Amino acid sequence: MKKSHPIRRVLLASAATVSGIVLLLSLKPASDPASASAQGAAAPGAAAAQESPQGGAAAAGTSTVTGAATQTQYGVVQVRLTVANGKITKSEAVQAPHGGTSDQKTALAVPKLNQEAVATQSADITSVTGATYTSGGYKQSLQSAIDKMKASAATGSTTPSQGAGQAAQAKTVTGEVATTEYGPVQVRITVAGGKITKAEAVQAPSGGTSDQKTALAVPKLNQEAVVAGSAKIDSVSGATYTSGGYKQSLQSALDKAGG
Repeated sequence: MKKSHPIRRVLLASAATVSGIVLLLSLKPASDPASASAQGAAAPGAAAAQESPQGGAAAAGTSTVTGAATQTQYGVVQVRLTVANGKITKSEAVQAPHGGTSDQKTALAVPKLNQEAVATQSADITSVTGATYTSGGYKQSLQSAIDKMKASAATGSTTPSQGAGQAAQAKTVTGEVATTEYGPVQVRITVAGGKITKAEAVQAPSGGTSDQKTALAVPKLNQEAVVAGSAKIDSVSGATYTSGGYKQSLQSALDKAGG
């Protein structure tokens, strides 16, 4: 029995050696430099592939354009558009009537008008019931923004000298003063591309009941002048003299502008 112990020790030692060799072989691939290098190289490439679609090409095709501020009876309305590839992707009112009941009307009307502007891709949108003046001002400023958008697109496809010529076509003209029974009326218009983009009364009857009639009539007349593109607009009921003077001065402005 005693003679068998040395042999047993040799066998145990051999088994331990073999186990150690197997363990070292199993650990070797994890420490292989080539394997670690391949794993490290894959990560930056994957990150770049994920980031590049979000980069310059899509962002470069997007721009913003802000329409002219439109004065309404309850405050100023001004629209800003986000445009991508020639289409309106977002519309928002950067100015809108506020204070008192105007806050509620603005909160009700503007989101609907924004949605319609994107849906129709034009200023031919439906006025929101209960917010007629805000809707009218919104549409007027929206049309102004669309006109700028189209002019910008046209200018981008021309030479610098041609673009400068197109920009020079936009001009402001003030009509002659029209005297009415209740005071003078004078209209100023902005014309671009042969169209009225903005109309405003720089003079109108004031004092007493004239203040109310002017506040009622002028915003409507301004809007109609832009829509009609001429002095052939309807008189506002209850403000006949102001309407007549407005149309007379508007025609004078159009004559000066060559329209």
